[in-house]
Amino acid sequence: MNMKIPTKPYHHGNLRESLLAAAEAVLAERGAQGITLRDVAKAAGVSHAAPYHHFASLNDLLAVVAERAFTTLGDALEQVSAEPDTGERLLKINDTYVACACAQPAQFRLMFGPLLTRKADYPALKAAAERAFGCVLAAANAHDAKHGPVLALTGWSLAHGLSNLLIDGALEGLPLGQDALASAPRLARQLALRALGRKAS
Repeated sequence: MNMKIPTKPYHHGNLRESLLAAAEAVLAERGAQGITLRDVAKAAGVSHAAPYHHFASLNDLLAVVAERAFTTLGDALEQVSAEPDTGERLLKINDTYVACACAQPAQFRLMFGPLLTRKADYPALKAAAERAFGCVLAAANAHDAKHGPVLALTGWSLAHGLSNLLIDGALEGLPLGQDALASAPRLARQLALRALGRKAS
């Protein structure tokens, strides 16, 4: 007589956090284009079916990874937002943005990849992204209430573009010198401030 042995329910201490940590590790190694749920499960040391206990799809998992990255960025920006000098605050926000992007380039790519265009489908991702930009906008408005939105968009764009150039290695080998590269983030924001000053006058 054959007896069917019931399978034990799957158990893993903190499966969701383990999967997110594994996803971040695989993302850093392969980038968003080379990641699969199977890869994440393998990196977490769980079965291929385990991710579906918490995430309906790869995009659902990556949306949470992107949300966490935006939260980290927002936390970092808030820390420098206490600077009393509004111009210096903007410069520090710029420095911090570029530093965060270069510290986690794969997450930075994910944050501003196709998922961001679907942020309405992921409310937590949308909220985290808006909070990060909100730090920039609040600092810009504090510096210049009339032109704050323009300053925020200009500064964000400069910082974002510089981050991509640094991550891509586009500045390597150029006759710029280390001093120029080191001061580039602050220079970008200073240019935005000066441009705004000329416009306002």
